[in-house]
Amino acid sequence: MKGWEFTGTHIPLKIVEKPDPVAKPGYVVLKTLAGGLCHSDVSALEHESWMPSFNVPVIMGHEVCGRIVEIGEGVEGFEVGDVVAVCPLHAKDGTTPGYTRDGGYGTMTTAPVEQLVKVPEGLAPYKAAAATDAGATSYHAVCTVGGVKAGTKVGIIGVGGLGQFAVRIAVVKGAEVYVATRKPAAQELALSLGAKEVKSSITEFADKNLDVIIDFAGGGQTTTDAVNTVAPFGKVVIVGMAKDYAEINTMNMIMRELTFAGSQGSTTDDLKDCLDLLASGELDPVLNIISFEEIGEGIERLTRGEVKGRLVAVYEE
Repeated sequence: MKGWEFTGTHIPLKIVEKPDPVAKPGYVVLKTLAGGLCHSDVSALEHESWMPSFNVPVIMGHEVCGRIVEIGEGVEGFEVGDVVAVCPLHAKDGTTPGYTRDGGYGTMTTAPVEQLVKVPEGLAPYKAAAATDAGATSYHAVCTVGGVKAGTKVGIIGVGGLGQFAVRIAVVKGAEVYVATRKPAAQELALSLGAKEVKSSITEFADKNLDVIIDFAGGGQTTTDAVNTVAPFGKVVIVGMAKDYAEINTMNMIMRELTFAGSQGSTTDDLKDCLDLLASGELDPVLNIISFEEIGEGIERLTRGEVKGRLVAVYEE
């Protein structure tokens, strides 16, 4: 097998050859069909603070869709030939694809059975790969943590790779969606996805009595603005990690009885629901397909901020 290997901060990924993986108990071996590229990988390559999360050297890529080619002892409910998506979190042994075990930037990879979700028939693997993180993370933030449902007034900050999923998921769930983003192209995208209104700042929706605000930017000030804008008894959910800190008016939170929640990743239930929305056609994000050989260049494009939507590498069968 081949894969794009990560060895440390400020060191570009390089293609390496390794022996094909073998299925250990509780695991399956996958032939990678598609692997999504995530901006967190750019952060890992640039910031030393990410290094404790990795077991280097490791093949990166935590957004994986693949076909099962081998099944380990004790695996039930799946067969060789099944196409599956891999939830990056909640492995019993604590491993994470692309971080502590070889991931989706490899032509083959492995996954424990508890992280597997069968891909609905007819759904393209590249869409399933994008769902494993960008899609399911957004679903988790909107529906599981945010509690968004029909009639909810929800504000969404940021319409990048995750935010575009979130806007559409909230609309499909019947929510009234108000979006804050400064980029004209992102504003147009949000409206095309069904947002009711789009402004440059969430503070411009102070008169809308938003029940929930979900911050996919995490820019510090964006989080501060969300807390100051959400309606009394409302909830602010933070997903984005552009800044490590935000200044919060605690008196404001107390007097208006606000709830502040963090949202990380997703569960297999979130991933299944997201895959079903994609299969139905109600969710159709902007995805850009590249080849395995272009993953290194794709990381550079992400670094330069040139990508609209999500990048997904599609592998040859």
